[in-house]
Amino acid sequence: MMKRWQAVKRLLPLMAMFALVLSGCGREDLSVLRPQGPVAQGQLDLIKLSISIMTVVMVVVFGIAAYVLVKFRRKKGQDEIPEQVEGNHKLEIIWTAIPLLLVLVLAVPTIQKVFAYGENDWNNPDAVKVEVTSHQFWWEFNYPDYGVRTAQELVVPVGKKIAFQLKTNDVLHSFWVPSLGGKMDTNTEGSVNYMTLVADKADTYIGKCAELCGPSHGFMEFRVKAVDDAAFDKWVAAFKEPAVLPADAALAEKFKTNCLSCHAVGDQGGAMGPNLTGIGSRETIASILLNDISGKPGTKPTKDNLVEWLMEPQAVKPGNTMPNPKDLGFSDEEIEQIADYLANYKLDN
Repeated sequence: MMKRWQAVKRLLPLMAMFALVLSGCGREDLSVLRPQGPVAQGQLDLIKLSISIMTVVMVVVFGIAAYVLVKFRRKKGQDEIPEQVEGNHKLEIIWTAIPLLLVLVLAVPTIQKVFAYGENDWNNPDAVKVEVTSHQFWWEFNYPDYGVRTAQELVVPVGKKIAFQLKTNDVLHSFWVPSLGGKMDTNTEGSVNYMTLVADKADTYIGKCAELCGPSHGFMEFRVKAVDDAAFDKWVAAFKEPAVLPADAALAEKFKTNCLSCHAVGDQGGAMGPNLTGIGSRETIASILLNDISGKPGTKPTKDNLVEWLMEPQAVKPGNTMPNPKDLGFSDEEIEQIADYLANYKLDN
């Protein structure tokens, strides 16, 4: 038993070291250390400031402790009790003043940024308003001023304030785009939260759900695509064009009867499920199957991802509420045809 405990004690420092090293591993596109907007940059500056203050305090405290241990250690042959010193008012004032000063140094910029980033820009005429609704396990984005309702891929103009109104359709979720800013919950019981983000440059940013919300919480991603004003206006115009249905009349009717009872394409369909308009232009299917248009490793053709999703939705994203197309009467051939149709449903933007 003793030998086993000795082995465990030797392994504990090694395990602690591995835990420290592995805690720094992760995806670059989900890092708060890669700010791409003023909100994220301000939050990173606060992190740097607080870490710097804590580091200085730690160095000073450990330095004084080391000095005292060396300077006043018991020397050989020294048996008498050292003189007891207490009640030094000057030192007490210094030890009290320094922490207060450090708290003020951290508090002033923290309060400034908290109030600045907590402003509600929903009624700001210069902001682009987006209503965000979280679902198990996908994201719905509605642009009330543009008459556009989409899903999974949020398109925004570069350099403009994007005012978000956040709510949930079911359980508690949390909206998070690490490169653009902090998290904000989509609360239950009808409460609504607001936040504002800005993207400084044209790029695609990864968003996540930051609240454990069910078996596919880890698969609840979305994309934020920041584009210039002209590209954004072109996307809005293309999105609002009339629906394009499958060329085969029988397949189109079956698609309308089954799929469009929940989903929408163009000006047709329902709003219970993700809007499929322009799905062939998106970087992902079901938010986690990467399409080859993204240009990233591990991608597949959009049609192949659609086939994989439609053949067995629960295998791709367990716990999602989409019925299996086969249970709705779609044959494998019809699923292939629907996948081909959706893969080629692209927006000209």
